[in-house]
Amino acid sequence: MPKIEDILKQAKPRERTVMVCTRGDLAGEAERLSEELTKVNEDWEPSDLTEVHPARAIAAQLKEARDAARAAEVPFKLRYIGDKAYSDLLAAHPPEKGKDNELFDSVTFPRALIAASCVDPEMTEEQVIELFEVINEGEIAKLFNAAWDVHNSSDMVPFSLAASALLAGLGGAS
Repeated sequence: MPKIEDILKQAKPRERTVMVCTRGDLAGEAERLSEELTKVNEDWEPSDLTEVHPARAIAAQLKEARDAARAAEVPFKLRYIGDKAYSDLLAAHPPEKGKDNELFDSVTFPRALIAASCVDPEMTEEQVIELFEVINEGEIAKLFNAAWDVHNSSDMVPFSLAASALLAGLGGAS
């Protein structure tokens, strides 16, 4: 049985990196083109056999828009801040009066947790608030869920069958 001193020497805080699209305009354009592609596929009727389906051009535009949106994704690395700091952070953001069944203030705590746990890029709460003004709620949720997970998740991500098959195909473990 290992000694606690040896375990502590090897222990590292949990980390998680999420990709956040900081260009909502590009993501919105990809969504618009996707809807346009669906509509043209449903509605288009060729006037003769030589007519080229307009979905081809839209699909090419959609690929470019998706590639641009993916290129606008920025990695955010979040790290567990430790038990005492996390407990203090929760205590500093109690639920609003009358919401005693909640663990924390749903407006202030996510901002504070992201600011405290984001190690790359480092951010202040004011910068998190500024970021929240330009990214949408889905991207905000990605950040908060990652911050929450590094503090509260206890399970390792299961090794998927796809990854196992890929390794087997590369000559690795199966």
